[in-house]
Amino acid sequence: MSRRRAHEDHANHEAWAIPYGDLITLLLAFFVVMYAISSVNEGKYRVLSYSLNAAFGGPPKTLNPIQVGTQMSGSDADRSPPIVIRGAQGLVAPIPASRLPNLPRVSRQIRNNLPDPMLAADRAEVMRARDQLNTIGDDIERTLGGLIERDLIAVNRTDLWIEVAIKSDILFASGSALPNEQALRVLNPLADALLEVPNSVRIEGHTDNVPIATAQFPSNWELSGARAASVLRVFAARGIDPSRLSLLGYGDMRPIAGNDTAEGRRANRRVVVVILADMAEPDAMADPAEGAPSTMVAPIDDSTEP
Repeated sequence: MSRRRAHEDHANHEAWAIPYGDLITLLLAFFVVMYAISSVNEGKYRVLSYSLNAAFGGPPKTLNPIQVGTQMSGSDADRSPPIVIRGAQGLVAPIPASRLPNLPRVSRQIRNNLPDPMLAADRAEVMRARDQLNTIGDDIERTLGGLIERDLIAVNRTDLWIEVAIKSDILFASGSALPNEQALRVLNPLADALLEVPNSVRIEGHTDNVPIATAQFPSNWELSGARAASVLRVFAARGIDPSRLSLLGYGDMRPIAGNDTAEGRRANRRVVVVILADMAEPDAMADPAEGAPSTMVAPIDDSTEP
């Protein structure tokens, strides 16, 4: 009797396909996730993150709404939907709309037509200050009309101040801050025009760009400030309240003409008396040197000689 041969197991040479397929699947899932992360929507990602966190028992990331008052149900809830106040940390306090006070509605047209007493008062104050400045300007022109005609004094007006620019050549000797006799004949009438008014007065000193270096005036800064102070002392001696007076020394920093000619340097050497509107303090006023363009006032004849 023949012997049965044992059946030989068939060798499986394709067993590698199973882990290879798993690897391909994992790679596909990896690249899908990478693509999704590269174009993630921040809002949807946050919602998904909060949902997964809550599903796995983590602490909640948002605050639950706090109910204020009694909980409504049925038709009451349908008629009066709650108004929810949303704060920086989420929902804060839902308030039933039915519990809000019934405030009268004011149309935009009515609001725009409401009278404003403060605006009316401010407008009246501006008009009063402008009229007062015009009166002061008229007095100055009548007093110094001859010098205005000869281009030794310039009077410039705006709604908020008046500038009286006096060339330093008729006030001081070269390199000096001591007023001469002609300076008193010019400054005293100007001080008289300002004596009875409450306006603040600012005196500005200006020089040309020619350097000065003396023991008394190391630079044009000191010279311009000293000249402004000399005019201030004349005004105070004439009776103007010193609390109304202030001074500035600009040196050669604010020229009104070129310093490359003798005529331009002569124009830049000046003392400017600024009469401010009395509706505001001097510090609150705009700088006249940076303000609106001025208008030259027509001069009136005067027999004063330099």
